[in-house]
Amino acid sequence: MSRLALRSPLTSRRSSSSFTHRMDLLLLLLVSPLLSSYFHGGSVVNGQQHTFIIRSVNLSVKPSSDVRRDTNVTLRCQAVISSTGQEVLTREYTLYKDESVVYTKKTSSSEDFVFPLPGARVSNNGRYKCKIKIKNQNMMSDSKKLKVTGLADPVLTLSKLNVQEGEEVTAWCSAPGETGSIYFHFYDNSNESHVERVNSNQAEAKFSFSSSGSHQVHCSYTVLITADSIKSKQSNMVTVTVRELNVTPDLEVSPHSKIFEGDPLTVWCTVQNSSLGPENIDLYLSQGSKLLKQGNTSVNHSMVAQAESPDGLTFECRMAMGNIMKDVTKTVPVSELFSAPTLTISPAEVFQREPMALTCRSETFAPERIRREDITYTIDPQPQQTSEVFKMRAPFIDLNYTCKAQAKGIEKHSRTLMVRPKVDVSVPKISVDGRVIVKQPFYIHCQSDVGSLPINYTLYRDYEPVHTISVQRPDQKALFSATVYQPEEIYRYMCEASNNHKTSQQSRRLGAAVIEPVTIPTLMVVPELTQLKEGDDVYLICRVNGTPPITFKWYHDDKTSPFNTSTTNRNAIDYRVPLLSSEHGGTYYCEASNHANKITKSNKVLIVVRMAQWKKAVIGGTCLMMASMLLLVACVLYFRSKRGKREAPTELSVEG
Repeated sequence: MSRLALRSPLTSRRSSSSFTHRMDLLLLLLVSPLLSSYFHGGSVVNGQQHTFIIRSVNLSVKPSSDVRRDTNVTLRCQAVISSTGQEVLTREYTLYKDESVVYTKKTSSSEDFVFPLPGARVSNNGRYKCKIKIKNQNMMSDSKKLKVTGLADPVLTLSKLNVQEGEEVTAWCSAPGETGSIYFHFYDNSNESHVERVNSNQAEAKFSFSSSGSHQVHCSYTVLITADSIKSKQSNMVTVTVRELNVTPDLEVSPHSKIFEGDPLTVWCTVQNSSLGPENIDLYLSQGSKLLKQGNTSVNHSMVAQAESPDGLTFECRMAMGNIMKDVTKTVPVSELFSAPTLTISPAEVFQREPMALTCRSETFAPERIRREDITYTIDPQPQQTSEVFKMRAPFIDLNYTCKAQAKGIEKHSRTLMVRPKVDVSVPKISVDGRVIVKQPFYIHCQSDVGSLPINYTLYRDYEPVHTISVQRPDQKALFSATVYQPEEIYRYMCEASNNHKTSQQSRRLGAAVIEPVTIPTLMVVPELTQLKEGDDVYLICRVNGTPPITFKWYHDDKTSPFNTSTTNRNAIDYRVPLLSSEHGGTYYCEASNHANKITKSNKVLIVVRMAQWKKAVIGGTCLMMASMLLLVACVLYFRSKRGKREAPTELSVEG
């Protein structure tokens, strides 16, 4: 009867409770060697030189487990491991998709394992999980499902578009950008004629049309996803009852209250109600990711309390039997012996090599344990002093300071304080921005090459302040608007720069070229207008006052374009008209301009070209000759008429 009970304990419902207990114990001893070869969710290994435990492994899918096509997806495998010692653990990560290995990587880094899926495709759909293995310990994460929706439109191309009956045509159907195992379907009109399964995004099919007429050829494709294939109905339900082992871990911390930093702590991790041998149980005592002790049925650890977190110190006692894992945690509050020190500077703004004071101080302390005088302070980079206030001169460069408070073996450090000493302003440079034109506004630029911001610039005219500009940013300029009415007024300006209340720097006086606009030009003609005649050389002279260079333009009559343009550094210019002729007659004037961009126009001069003397003599001689000839002709005609009258009576008398 006993042998039958041992072989079939589940059917012996009438067995005594003590016999059942022995049967469960024997069954556990039989299966524990098999279970120890497979470590699941918290299995542990105790190496000769290093002890560690994989506490958890988690797989996450970012940005989401349900994404559209072309989304960049990241699978992140994160493991939490507690260990002792400084040995570098070699981790082997394995990524699974639908129970098939996708990728395996070995690394000694403690960083998370990241597997990217850039531009996710439907073929990436499936259930993913990751496994981490360290030496002979491994743990698998829960599975995460990734669903990618959206397919590219298929593209069909044919080798020929016009064929005879029976002639073969090649068709290519492609799924741009898709991956995985794909079924391509080819259709002649509405009838499916070919199905091709390929592991690429393009398939080829041969068509031979047996009937004439128009054939509508198209294609489609299906991405094969095993996980989304047709599923069967659910099977019958079988219930399994699992009884809890009467073995529990126990955690004790002494003392458990009124604990201050520096107090000794003892932590015990034990197993209660265990009837198993110690060789079947592993105990792990840890604090966060730090494994404190490892043993079988009882371990303990002594330490000095540290106020590492406002929530106190949390300890974990974990028991492992094969793949069975139980744990218990306990948190004890730890009060600060003194607060972390704060480091401050006085004054808040300090210039290079000026006196300054750094104060290191813990604001609170536990008066029931220490006095304020028990706290000593040191500062880095000057550790030789031990007072609260450290007096020194500001450095030339930016420098990081930290301070340390110490009492009863407890050390605490302040946050880093960067001292950035300000730099005194240098002598400013004064200049003009652009051109200076009399009676027109211009800008004066004041700038110091060296000096910490903000810098206040003040413009002075004859030692009287005109205006102040505060420069707050490196790209900001101190530009002052000013106007001068005489060129010498430019030298009355100077500027002052200051970035503290103690000293200031003054510039030299402003020196810059001042442009005077040109006056109305005066036009002169040499020789005088009354003496001009043909063949003479005439000089037109345009004279003006203003700052060179000056551009002169000459105009004749009402023409809009100048017949001559010249630029000179003189205030006057002449234009020579050689061999004056009648075509040179008319009205002349000149225009003048300089960098003041003001154009002035001269008076107009009318030039009348008189005839040359020799031409007058010729014309006079010609006229006298013509008059003489006319007089001679008149005389001849007159004498002829007289002679005719005397001869007429004589002839009449002879005839009578």
